[in-house]
Amino acid sequence: MDTPLGYGSLMPTYIEDFSKKDMKRRVFLTEGICVLDEEHFFVNGCLELQIIGEDDVFTWNVWVSLSADNFFRMFDAWEDPARVGLEPMFGWFSTDLPDYPDTINLKTNVHIREVVMRPFIELEPTDHPLAVEQWEGITREWIEELARIVESDV
Repeated sequence: MDTPLGYGSLMPTYIEDFSKKDMKRRVFLTEGICVLDEEHFFVNGCLELQIIGEDDVFTWNVWVSLSADNFFRMFDAWEDPARVGLEPMFGWFSTDLPDYPDTINLKTNVHIREVVMRPFIELEPTDHPLAVEQWEGITREWIEELARIVESDV
């Protein structure tokens, strides 16, 4: 079986353990956006990692929190083809990824792309292994190990 070239999270880490009652009362959630308590705003985007020595990319679909101003600026342009002209928006990484040091609150820039595409998530360059992989690439061996880890958690 081929190793998947990506995985994703259905919701920001902060709400994964919410009860059904809390989800219904406090959360608005779609595939692309999430609003918690009408004051915390998230967008789902693609963290793309070039596979070293290959043309393929490994993608984590992740959640990033945005300020209210940036969220509504993005949301107002969500269906507008001109949205690609929006400046990148600062956000906080809001997905806990398996087998990495803590990924919550890594600094990001959210780049809005064409209407049919999820935003591109750019990590601030740091020594965090995930940021290093985004800037320097990811090995096929590590992707295969991640597949074993993710599939064992299902």
